[in-house]
Amino acid sequence: MMENQNEQQLNIELTEEVADGTYANLAIITHSPTEFVLDFINVMPGLPKARVKSRMILAPQHAKRLMKALIDNVKKYEAAHGTIQDGEPVSVPLNFGGPTAQA
Repeated sequence: MMENQNEQQLNIELTEEVADGTYANLAIITHSPTEFVLDFINVMPGLPKARVKSRMILAPQHAKRLMKALIDNVKKYEAAHGTIQDGEPVSVPLNFGGPTAQA
């Protein structure tokens, strides 16, 4: 398949601050009819409180693309490094609000 030569390239800028990343070991996902909200949290052992470190708001179509990209990347990772073992389920705090799913 030949790529369209008239297709424009998208230059993506990655600042040093963003490139450092933010560690998260819990994601809480909520949704409405028009958007998905992904809250990334770093839960520290023994501490009763955790703060949302980053929040991403996606249109449903982009959430589905993200899901497909994650599935594809996990398959590639496991093919190269072996099966990822699921950890213990994490209980989501009742006071967080909204209908939730967790990852």
